[in-house]
Amino acid sequence: MSGQSITDRIAAAQHSMTGSAISKAVCKATTHEVSGPKKKHLDYLIHCTNEMNVSIPQLADTLFERTANSSWVVVFKALITSHHLMMYGNERLIQYLASRNTLFNLNNFLDKGALQGYDMSTFIRRYSRYLNEKAMSYRLVAVDFTKMKRGIDGVMRSMNTEKLIKTLPIIQNQLDALLDFQANPNELTNGVINSAFMLLFKDSIRLFAAYNEGVINLLEKYFDMKKTQCKDALDIYKKFLYRMTKLSEFLKVAEQVGIDQGDIPDLSQAPSSLLEALEQHLASLEGKKTKELNADTRASTLSSAVSTLSTTGMSFSRMDEKEKQQALEEEQARLQALKVTPSSADLLIKCVFFFRLHARVCFPPSGFDALGDLLKPTMPAHAAPLPPPQMAIHHGGKLLANDLDSSLANLVGSECPDMQWNQQGEKKLTGGHNWQNKTMSTTQWGPAPMAPQPMPVQHVPPQMGQMGGVPVMAAQPMMYNQPVLRPTNPFAPMPGAQVSYPVLVHSYAQNDTFATEKVFNSDVS
Repeated sequence: MSGQSITDRIAAAQHSMTGSAISKAVCKATTHEVSGPKKKHLDYLIHCTNEMNVSIPQLADTLFERTANSSWVVVFKALITSHHLMMYGNERLIQYLASRNTLFNLNNFLDKGALQGYDMSTFIRRYSRYLNEKAMSYRLVAVDFTKMKRGIDGVMRSMNTEKLIKTLPIIQNQLDALLDFQANPNELTNGVINSAFMLLFKDSIRLFAAYNEGVINLLEKYFDMKKTQCKDALDIYKKFLYRMTKLSEFLKVAEQVGIDQGDIPDLSQAPSSLLEALEQHLASLEGKKTKELNADTRASTLSSAVSTLSTTGMSFSRMDEKEKQQALEEEQARLQALKVTPSSADLLIKCVFFFRLHARVCFPPSGFDALGDLLKPTMPAHAAPLPPPQMAIHHGGKLLANDLDSSLANLVGSECPDMQWNQQGEKKLTGGHNWQNKTMSTTQWGPAPMAPQPMPVQHVPPQMGQMGGVPVMAAQPMMYNQPVLRPTNPFAPMPGAQVSYPVLVHSYAQNDTFATEKVFNSDVS
């Protein structure tokens, strides 16, 4: 099966409707698609572990629910997601997992319904045991061995003898659970198990680095220990040599599946003479007759062994340095992307330029200068300035209003004359000689008509038949039942009558550039 199943899409849609972003991200990371969890979903979940308002128990329970699925793909990817969050997420997650009595109970898991179900179920059982052991180690020592500080002043190098002898066996148990994964190159056949193997590879490097530093500290303190401590330390060192051999086999598999050779450390064992010196010292403490090395020989052997193990430890740090460099490059790339992203001011400038570009198409070129700015109308010195017009009709017959919606409607209408625009709630002109009474609240704008020709004004009383070219009925006598104010202008139009003033049309037609400037100035501001 490849790709997301219908079940995955339904589950994601349900989480979208309920508003659970964490559940949706977990669902997206653990789909039935036979590939590793996607980076964007893992990054989002890592971000969630760092948010204080996110419930870590809820996140963990959601992952546990996915491991109850019958598909090996979903269960395997849920374990991979959990492991990834334990490695790169906030420490609160692993603290919560360590506080639980039970974690992943998959010892009997078996998927019989898939072609690879039997083989992959085996690795799921092994993988879950390692994650349980990783959480148990944190419960015992309250520290993640893969994240602890290393070096001469590191945690394991500065630990006292008693605590060191108790801590090293815990690292051994966790490393044993990791190496028990035992995947051969021919079994790493899909993206799911390959993702798990990569995480185990990274953990093995960091875990063994801490293990190696603890053993160096142990050897430096060995000849000053008590008899019982020496016995425990010698047993720890022998197990360390055995696990170094098993780790080298694990790293060979990693090399065969394509992991970069530079990420694989060089394992160098201490000379065998060191083991002989340790056994002879313990025998002498137990009262057995044996030939013990002199102080100079013993010091030389110990110094050589510590130097060899220190060189091995330095080679383990190469992968950490490479990951830090990759993280730094990704952060720089994100910062560079933010610098390129247009700001809100840039977007505003682009919008203004867009409107001016459309204005070049909608209005005569004579209304603009060489840079595309609107020219202001020139007025004679003896002429009084006209009042700011509220509406204007330009030579194409388009009516421009002083509001943004009407302006956009007319701009688009000029390019698409077949479209009709309905302007709701038209504003009325009031005040002075521009007063005009409107009875229609909705105006239908059709294709651009021809501009009307100027006509002289004829002031004719309403009783004589026409006013401004429009037939008017003769005024009827009115009866006032209650005192009202009569119109002061006897030639004013009656309510309900449609009146047009050609003089205003003519004056606006001559000053369309002035009206255009007002419209664009109001839009930009």
